Amino acid sequence: MGVILCGMRAGVPTSAGAALILLAACTTTAPTTTVTNPIHIGVDLPLTGAEAPAAVPALNGIRFFVDRHPTLGGFQVQLTTTDDARGGKPNPELGAANVQSFVADTNLVAMLGPFDASVARREIPIANSAGLAMVTPATSSPCLTRDVFIPKLLNPSYTPISCRMAGLPPASELRPKHVNNFFRLTTTDELQGAAAADYAVGQLHVLRAAVISDHEAYGQGLADSFSARLQRMGGTVVGRVDVDPKLPDATAFLQRAKSAGAQAIYFGGVAGDGDCTIRAQMKSIFDPGEATPFLAGDGVAQDPSCVRDAGDNAPGIYATVPIVDADASLVAADTIRAFKAAHGNVSDYGPYTILAYDATAVLYSAIRRAIDTGGGRLPARANVVSQLAATTGYPGVTGFIGFDAAGDTTNRQISMFEATDSDPRAPWRLAATIDYSGGLPY
Repeated sequence: MGVILCGMRAGVPTSAGAALILLAACTTTAPTTTVTNPIHIGVDLPLTGAEAPAAVPALNGIRFFVDRHPTLGGFQVQLTTTDDARGGKPNPELGAANVQSFVADTNLVAMLGPFDASVARREIPIANSAGLAMVTPATSSPCLTRDVFIPKLLNPSYTPISCRMAGLPPASELRPKHVNNFFRLTTTDELQGAAAADYAVGQLHVLRAAVISDHEAYGQGLADSFSARLQRMGGTVVGRVDVDPKLPDATAFLQRAKSAGAQAIYFGGVAGDGDCTIRAQMKSIFDPGEATPFLAGDGVAQDPSCVRDAGDNAPGIYATVPIVDADASLVAADTIRAFKAAHGNVSDYGPYTILAYDATAVLYSAIRRAIDTGGGRLPARANVVSQLAATTGYPGVTGFIGFDAAGDTTNRQISMFEATDSDPRAPWRLAATIDYSGGLPY
């Protein structure tokens, strides 16, 4: 059987441009040698288009693990890699077609991905019907794993907001077999808002903040959870407004917030809409830079366009990301060095590279146990799902990994990054890690 090749060959340094050209040209080639006992793992990521700069390094992490572990329980591992973007934004229908091709492959026992929540919502029911396990290093939408969008203690009105109320399908409707098959290594979005509030109070000594959100469920959810957590921590929300992402002029609101004694602004939304111009607008009203923090979520974090839109007021932007920062982990240091030695281009490595490496490792561990319990035969897909659900305390390079009953990681770490320069090319600084592994903030 042919090996599916999409993109650059693992371990061979390739320019970013060449990588994308190769990734777009996915072909099936005959192997040079006969492979016995193949076992296939599907990979579905947005390997071209807008999210490729983050997704291609994630694929590199997957391939790096497989290069180091080419066999598994007596089987030769082969990756079947697909692109759910095809040069544009992640496309749910492309993702669905990719998963259907995985399901049709009788040697394919599980998949890694996707990267995007809208794609996951389309893929999960197909994979669930087939009993196909999904492990993703990304996607933080709460409604992929549960029916509650915001729990009551993270809603300022202290009532739960259901996924349906937020305009999203609940997790229970995504699983026709009523058994979870979706597992992720990221935490969920409502913890981003809570973590930002904890950091604002505990590290920045902010007790009065104004809150701005966009018209999307993601941004409004972050704003809700920040507001509720700030209030529970003894702080006050002095004002809140919902802005039009196409016309993010918040000047009048910022002036009112200043008069009300706001010490910081929290923004729930994404940088790609130009909303970081709000940060630039703050300069003429508030003390600039770190003196008046601008806090946000992963829709803003490490985004050059946000720094560009904020201009010379970019320093003092703090933004959460719902993943472990592998670069700050001493345990991950050797793996990162080995990866960078094998990949010569800076663009080959990204925030999700080592998390994707760990996602592959956790899946390998579950598949190996499924092979062992199946007497050494190609494992049943349902057995792989069961073994993933039983994962606790796996020693990954990003920490000890396990999954709760919903498939969410129990390694609930949020990384807080700060923009320290007005140059969009400048790296962001890891300011703190907020860890909810020992208990949730609600």
